[in-house]
Amino acid sequence: MESNYACPPPRKGNLITILSIDGGGVKGIIPATFLAFLESKLQDLDGSNARIANYFDVIAGTSTGGLITAMLATPSPSNAKQPCYEAKDIVPFYLKHCPHIFPCRPGFFGWLCKILHIIKMMIGPKYNGKYLHKIINDLLGETRVKETLTNVVIPTYDVKCVKPTIFSTFKARSNTLMDARLADVCIGTSAAPTVLPAHYFETVDYHTGASRIFNIIDGGLVANNPTLVAMSEITKQIRLRSKEFTETKPLDYHRYLVISIGTGLPEQDIKFDALHVAKWGFFEWLGRHYTMPLLHMFLHASSDMTDSHVANLFKSIGCSDQLLRIQEHNIPIASVSADLATEKNLQGLVKIGENLLQRPLSKDDCKINHVEPMPKDSCTLTYADLLTRFAKLLSDERKLRLQNIELDARVLANHESLFEPLILVSTCLFKGVKLSMDIHQNPIALTNTPGNNPTVQCRTTWICNGYRIGVGAGLGD
Repeated sequence: MESNYACPPPRKGNLITILSIDGGGVKGIIPATFLAFLESKLQDLDGSNARIANYFDVIAGTSTGGLITAMLATPSPSNAKQPCYEAKDIVPFYLKHCPHIFPCRPGFFGWLCKILHIIKMMIGPKYNGKYLHKIINDLLGETRVKETLTNVVIPTYDVKCVKPTIFSTFKARSNTLMDARLADVCIGTSAAPTVLPAHYFETVDYHTGASRIFNIIDGGLVANNPTLVAMSEITKQIRLRSKEFTETKPLDYHRYLVISIGTGLPEQDIKFDALHVAKWGFFEWLGRHYTMPLLHMFLHASSDMTDSHVANLFKSIGCSDQLLRIQEHNIPIASVSADLATEKNLQGLVKIGENLLQRPLSKDDCKINHVEPMPKDSCTLTYADLLTRFAKLLSDERKLRLQNIELDARVLANHESLFEPLILVSTCLFKGVKLSMDIHQNPIALTNTPGNNPTVQCRTTWICNGYRIGVGAGLGD
């Protein structure tokens, strides 16, 4: 498996980096606000060409998060090594297109439209999805899953097979039938039941003639918060001994650095109680209070369970500071709906994201989102502060990987000068020369073995003059 263009492989560094984006329809504006801030901080550190795809080994997204994932990782037609969208352009994209994806009219005609939508939902989806299909096809074109700038993971649910279908760059590279058009995957993962129509498409392996049919609906039914799905996909690659993860064991979660961003939950005082819910019928469960309670309760429960599992995992291994979960737990009732695309609501979502970014975190915020405040700064700590810290970690990790790649190249280019201990970094292959290193011995011991499979064998990982030396064991070319 070849590594992607944008992000150097994790085997060259110390961490495995994951970005996860929840589903939530128009509420995708909230995580988009945070991503714009994160990318701006990365650009402050590494220059104006820095993009989020340069720093994450996996970007995972469900539903609207899947679309954001594609926008961050799809190559630009004008520059194949840069994404088609900067993070700062995602919010304007939502503001422009959401009113056409989820059309609604003000005043009397708006109420009439809502009544018609409720009636329509009894016999079919609320919206026909034509505009959504058009803009996604225009945006992503014929780009396929394996062509993304970094690894992507997008959950969906296949209604015919009655099981989850996880699309990922990992699978697409090894299985042609999973290498679907990214546009088809994004349309499918956004197809929320009763809201948008399910999506049918096929993939074909032109070498064997085999084909596969997909009947896809919203990935939120599988994992509205795809963090665990992303971690599982990486674990599988480690178990399969992927070249990207040659130095990692399947359960080395202490190496993970995770940013997980939600799309917001309703404020406490508008959540329902059993006395009211006991009297609900079909219409109340599917169309009450600007939302569809049945669907939203299911999605929120899915996100919260994943959130809890991941937080407990990181806490149990003493790595809570390597996990950042961002979630607003007090969205007003009028903004809870995933398809309310009025200008007022969309601008309100922008404000929610901006306010959450800069608002000092309370003890309740830290407890609910499993945030461990920095000492002495908990009273003024904000998500902006946390993202700034994570941006520095991501920048340092990328610089380390690039440094190791450069040093490896120097070794290969100057293989006759092998007695310089500083230049052996990562997995280095030398034609006709077998190297071995013992942590207790210095310098490097050389043995000429013409015709043998060249390898580098190191018994441990150690540091020499600030450089990481000796990783991997018995690795050939």
